[in-house]
Amino acid sequence: MRLLVVEDEARLAAALRRGLQAEGFAVDVAADGQDGLEMARHGGYDAMILDVMLPRLSGYRVVRQLRAERHWLPVLMLSAKDGEYDQADGLDCGADDYLTKPFSYIVLLARLRALLRRGAQARPVVLSFGDVELDPAERRVLVAGREVTLTAREFALLEYLMRRPGQVVSKTELLDHVWDAALETAPNAVEVYVGYLRRKIGRDRLETVRGAGYRLAVAGPGSAPGSPDDLAAPGSPGDLAAPRSPGD
Repeated sequence: MRLLVVEDEARLAAALRRGLQAEGFAVDVAADGQDGLEMARHGGYDAMILDVMLPRLSGYRVVRQLRAERHWLPVLMLSAKDGEYDQADGLDCGADDYLTKPFSYIVLLARLRALLRRGAQARPVVLSFGDVELDPAERRVLVAGREVTLTAREFALLEYLMRRPGQVVSKTELLDHVWDAALETAPNAVEVYVGYLRRKIGRDRLETVRGAGYRLAVAGPGSAPGSPDDLAAPGSPGDLAAPRSPGD
């Protein structure tokens, strides 16, 4: 397995190289973010250990750029920035794991092995399908370039469908994954919220497959989301009357 270590502290970088090589890894080292980004793009690595505070280009910017280019190299961020918001920022910008300094070398190896088991699967920070974009961290949805305001339940429904692009998803599956299974939910809750969502993103972007469920569809040319009033509304007017669980 080939690893890239991007770390500007020379002693730590050398220690990581020695330790990882002793474990059987082939290791390259970059001392700044710009060099690390170029090596990650073209080096054919199996995983990268990436510091956050780097010269020329921060670790956050490196991983954002890789994900924007749809490069799915597994990334373990390693940083002295140990605040909860720092860790959340690292994960939300596209890193797969985050370990704070000082760290246990045994834990570093275990997390690295876990990343390598998962491999370089596509895991975009922003989900997209056709002209619909959804950012889970920012809680934002754009439809044909226009921002759409969704309720929490509508957002969860759209996110679940967007993580299964083009697939038919049954009502039972949606109830199991979008609604709280521990709470009683009205049988027609899925149909109600599908209706709300269609009004906001456009009917032709969410298809009913008779007898099977629902799936996202790519809208035709010139298709627009709902009316401006629907897009700006903080929630669907029918939310209060919707059959749903108490936690909605």
